[in-house]
Amino acid sequence: MTAFAARLAGVVSARGPLCVGIDPHASILAEWGLSDEASGVRELGLRVVDAAAGRIGIVKPQIAFFERHGAAGYAALEEVIAAAREAGLLVIADVKRGDVGSTVDAYGEAWLTPGSPLEADAMTAVAYQGFGSLDGVIARASEHGKGVFVLAATSNPESAEVQTLRVEDGTTIARRMVERAIATDGTAGVVVGATVDLAAVGIDPAVLARVPVLAPGFGAQGAQLSAAPETFRGALGAILPNVSRSVLGAGPDGLGAAIDAAAREVASWPR
Repeated sequence: MTAFAARLAGVVSARGPLCVGIDPHASILAEWGLSDEASGVRELGLRVVDAAAGRIGIVKPQIAFFERHGAAGYAALEEVIAAAREAGLLVIADVKRGDVGSTVDAYGEAWLTPGSPLEADAMTAVAYQGFGSLDGVIARASEHGKGVFVLAATSNPESAEVQTLRVEDGTTIARRMVERAIATDGTAGVVVGATVDLAAVGIDPAVLARVPVLAPGFGAQGAQLSAAPETFRGALGAILPNVSRSVLGAGPDGLGAAIDAAAREVASWPR
């Protein structure tokens, strides 16, 4: 077990697997009475951190909603990530970066290097250029006890065009991403959407169970936490279910209770 796998297991054991997304959509900011500016994004992010701390163990800021505010948005993001890590939360930066050579290595340096202004505990990545294109990022993650979650099977309907294609041995690309992540012994996990039909994308739950799985798509995207045992079956114990708009929509006053309710639902899953 790698250092990141051990850290993740410790967090899940202590606080459960629920992950709360920090997604400051313009509509959510409006519902909270916050401006759609960097100051509003910062305020929402810090309030989510305060509500999450002590309740759950993992948060996932969606970088796009910070990035749209330029330099000021990134400054806000730095504060939110630092506050979350200071509060003892494990931070997965949802950046979905991917490239080759020194370019992709620089992405890893930005998000996974201790002391970086954007230092997170893990990042999401895309391996369209081949899983091996992430070798440098995964090596950096391993060196520093960090993690990388590689997209395998996503919930958007367009994904099937690529992710269900089969390689020479008949394995789908989605499953190949899972297999390659397994080979990293816990440094790399995968992203599998909660609305995905595992059989349709060629992923055996018994195989998926061998790797950490970040599972977005619960709530606003249509998947229900109560359906996860049927969706993921034997892989349920590897799942980190992500909820975002479904709890953020409760507003700043109801956020804590919404997180508690989601955490109770996840805790009721059969293990």
